[in-house]
Amino acid sequence: MRLMKEENLTCKVRAKKYKSYRGQEGKIAKNILNRNFKAEKPNEKWATDVTEFALCNEKIYLSPIIDLYNGEIISYKISKRPILKQVLDMVEDATRKIKETKGIILHSDQGWNKRNKRDNSTLRPRMAVSE
Repeated sequence: MRLMKEENLTCKVRAKKYKSYRGQEGKIAKNILNRNFKAEKPNEKWATDVTEFALCNEKIYLSPIIDLYNGEIISYKISKRPILKQVLDMVEDATRKIKETKGIILHSDQGWNKRNKRDNSTLRPRMAVSE
């Protein structure tokens, strides 16, 4: 960086940022939380998202479920690509860990992986889904 600055050089190659939105897919859930991210008790409100990290010249994708009551990570999955299986496995792990999931609100940005028809059918009987 020092040498580049001294020589007034800039890099034209830019890394592509991860964007999960690929257009309309599946059903959009109502915004139940309405930006109220505080929970009164454990397992009342959960939040999830897929985040991209660059690590050792590779991209990895982290998908956690976090309890909004105390910030506890209920479950998470890491993968080399943001794929539906990652999200489904993460939800399955969470429902194995927390047996009584009826009524839990799961809040996400509703990217393609959260609005997939298979994903919705997996989540809806167990918990409310929020955008």
